[in-house]
Amino acid sequence: MTVGSRLRSAVVPPPGGDDGGPPLSERGWRVTVLVLHVAFGLFVSLAVLDTLLSAVGSRAVLLSALGVLVMAYATLGAPAVTSRDQRRATAYLAVLVGVVGVLAWEFPELLFLMFLAFPQVWFLAESVQVGLLWTGALTVAATLGPLVHWREGTEPMSGPGQTLVGAAFSVAMGLWVTRVLEQSRERALLIRELEATRAELAAAHREQGVAAERERWAREVHDTLAQGYTSIVVLAQTAAAQLPGDPGAAAERVALIEEVARENLAEARAMVAAFAPVALDSSTLREALERLAERFGRETGLPTRLDTAALADDVGLTPAEEIVLLRGAQEALANVRRHAAASAVVLRIGVGEAGQVSVHVSDDGVGFDPEAAAGVGLAGLRDRAEQVGGAVDVVSAPGEGTRVTVQVPAR
Repeated sequence: MTVGSRLRSAVVPPPGGDDGGPPLSERGWRVTVLVLHVAFGLFVSLAVLDTLLSAVGSRAVLLSALGVLVMAYATLGAPAVTSRDQRRATAYLAVLVGVVGVLAWEFPELLFLMFLAFPQVWFLAESVQVGLLWTGALTVAATLGPLVHWREGTEPMSGPGQTLVGAAFSVAMGLWVTRVLEQSRERALLIRELEATRAELAAAHREQGVAAERERWAREVHDTLAQGYTSIVVLAQTAAAQLPGDPGAAAERVALIEEVARENLAEARAMVAAFAPVALDSSTLREALERLAERFGRETGLPTRLDTAALADDVGLTPAEEIVLLRGAQEALANVRRHAAASAVVLRIGVGEAGQVSVHVSDDGVGFDPEAAAGVGLAGLRDRAEQVGGAVDVVSAPGEGTRVTVQVPAR
């Protein structure tokens, strides 16, 4: 890639986008090229005017050299700037060196064109090394004629000195511009990498959000609909067994089936609407727990005692914390129904010294080893409690019953 190509890449993105993206727009590059063309026209016009106004014998040679320079720029230099054609660029720079040599030999006063020639080198050179070589060639071409005339005593030494100073500035400018463009490209590549990393992180966050949402839906379904359907199945089996010998008891079970089914339908609608439990929709946590314990006793026939004496009305629970406590009681009672083979259940609300509120569900059933039995329901309940800064504790042993405690921090 030429120095000029790197300059274009710094302001215009290449087709493949390998240089990391432009700090300027295509319009900015077009303006830069336009300024270069205008500067060429202005400097050459001044050189022609200076030639015509000066009484020199080689006026025809100078005008011819300037004409060759204009033709070379129109057919080689200008297209090379925009097309990155290195063959045209090399040909134009060769013509430029030759024309400068003729002008410096015949009429050194026209060497103000070096202010145009040196920047053109850095627009067209293939690399920094090539740019230095062309700058050196221009410097030699511009100083050879004045040095010969100086030795003959017809020209002052100031001309070659000014050319050397201009060459030094040109080299410094070329190296500085190249370094700036390299840093610009490095920054652009870094920005691209950062944007790619940000996109990857965003995708990972989206995937994490989708997974979390799926997990939340799974917990909601398990804690509400699945438990309700389990109750319906158990009640239906009990009603079917009681129907031949005790139609009245079977009818009561059928009524419970209808009640549970209606609550399940309401829970499903609530989940779709706002994920708020129906039991807490228009009642307090105390009332929701009372209904839960009463229905559990009716469904299972187990003596179920509820103690809410420690639960004050202004305990300061948020809706999210109330949901965790209610879901904890529901999950614990569902496990009693499925696994405990208990003869009595106690559900109690407690308030700790630090203000935390706990729901305890105890039974006198067969018990189990909590380390060996990690159910999906308890794992989901722990996740739910952790989201509000709470915790779940299970105390049990084979033959010694079970106590499940769900604790949340009150405000």
